[in-house]
Amino acid sequence: MIVVMGAGGATGSATLRSLAALGAPSRSLSRDPARLAAALDAHTLARTAPLAADAADPQSLRAAFRGAHQLFLTMANGPHQVRYELNAIEAAVDCGVGHIVKVSAPAAEPDSPVAVSRGHHLVEERLRSSGVTSTILRPYAFMQKLLLLAPGIAAAGVVHGATGRARCNYVDVRDIGDAAAAVLTRPELAGGTYPLTGGRAYSHPELTALLGELLGRPIRYLDLSPSELHAHLVARAGMPDWLATHVVEIQQLAVVREEAPDDTFLHLSGRAPRTLEAFLTEHLHRFR
Repeated sequence: MIVVMGAGGATGSATLRSLAALGAPSRSLSRDPARLAAALDAHTLARTAPLAADAADPQSLRAAFRGAHQLFLTMANGPHQVRYELNAIEAAVDCGVGHIVKVSAPAAEPDSPVAVSRGHHLVEERLRSSGVTSTILRPYAFMQKLLLLAPGIAAAGVVHGATGRARCNYVDVRDIGDAAAAVLTRPELAGGTYPLTGGRAYSHPELTALLGELLGRPIRYLDLSPSELHAHLVARAGMPDWLATHVVEIQQLAVVREEAPDDTFLHLSGRAPRTLEAFLTEHLHRFR
């Protein structure tokens, strides 16, 4: 049995759909399982059992993990992420789960310039010392996060950033779900560390040029300093300070470490990743 933790989030729900497509049964955990069930399509719901569990409550995790063989662990970035993921690992180990697949991040290192990535490093280290087989997925920026730019583009035709001409990797969350389902259902893939990208990295000027071409009107990129971008994200986008800091750190990581596409997803899935152009075309109505 596969337990999917973080089932209500973008990555968790994508993994549930991918597992269901393969016919693999799962348990999907949520603090509100009825709400989760209502959000799932009928095919996915037929293959998963939504259960109540809270990452802050180790006892509820142990009840949910009992009898499970694998855990897919993805938690939203936030101040409590490390504690919640460590709670899940401890409960899984106690319940005899033999394989944990964790969604991590690029640059998950002790001295990473991205605070969230330093937290992922701590969780990865605990996994490695647990004695449980662990598989690490390291996706780059989610294409779905680009939808947060849609209001500004629709209203003013402007994208704000702090990357200059540095290129960023983007990956569709649905491809992360397919990669996760592959490592959860193919034992020969367990135990690896897998970076996940799309097929091409884009600079912000290239991204805005593509959007302009698809929309049939010019889109501008306004390059800001890191401090200016942080202030914009807090004051205009309404982000909490920690999240604005995270966005700025991720963008600066792309500046100091050149990002290029990786072919790991092709080897895991047997197909090319979804393209950014296809994703934007699918959601173009949001940007108009």
